[in-house]
Amino acid sequence: MNNTISPPTQQFDVAAIMGGLYEDGIIGFQGAFERRWIQEMREDIELLFEEALQRPGGAVGRGPKRYYVEIHPERMRGFPELVTHPWVVAVCETVLGPHYKIVEIGFDVPQPGALTQPWHRDFPSPDETLTGRRLNSLAFNVTGVDVTEEMGPFEIAPGTQWDYSPEFEHGMFPPKSFYGRYEERAQQKMPQMGDISARSALTIHRGTPNRSNTSRPVLVLGVDAPDARNSEHHDLQITKGYCETLPESVRRHLIYRLVDELEPIVQAHTIEGLVMGEA
Repeated sequence: MNNTISPPTQQFDVAAIMGGLYEDGIIGFQGAFERRWIQEMREDIELLFEEALQRPGGAVGRGPKRYYVEIHPERMRGFPELVTHPWVVAVCETVLGPHYKIVEIGFDVPQPGALTQPWHRDFPSPDETLTGRRLNSLAFNVTGVDVTEEMGPFEIAPGTQWDYSPEFEHGMFPPKSFYGRYEERAQQKMPQMGDISARSALTIHRGTPNRSNTSRPVLVLGVDAPDARNSEHHDLQITKGYCETLPESVRRHLIYRLVDELEPIVQAHTIEGLVMGEA
């Protein structure tokens, strides 16, 4: 059963996609998926999260009570529907070109008690962005819950994907003297089940305190332009049997390792500056 909500025959506005990601660094599409699809996604996340906590390196800390887990595409029932959603495809083709590559799928889990993260970007800005003024990677996010203010919403400072200073620690963490700029721009995002967003992972952002009694799981899909190298930090595995079930239109956009049996993923993309969090 297809639980996506595809728009009728409408054409997505290329100018709006480019303008949103190049100006603000984030765009969204409301009601992309039915709530049943989201509920299944959350069931899969909860199962995979429990499994990841049981093995060394399975879940990576992103601050107190915050975790990231990279997963195998075939362990998520809705993976094909996610990567073939018309809006996802349109955004990827518009910003990254027709030969874009899917390099990562995983999820973040800010649990009750998660603290404020320091402002950061997810990796240092590549030369293509710093000197070429071009975005060559995107992160798509799908919330597993209806987000409220108490759950510690994702907070982003629009337009900061272009920020650069040699004072950024590891190229990712601006000094606290820069925080005023980000707090003036800060927007908290409170998506509802079924919504999806796309952002540059270079746009400065942070998680806020989760003061609720509920975790706030969010799915993450990482996509690169052909010249980006984020796949080096990930290990997208697909079994031969699962590969045969995917249409060629999906396979050609995946950077993956073909395996007979899935192997446990040890997350390589750690962000040491997030481990302690703020307050």
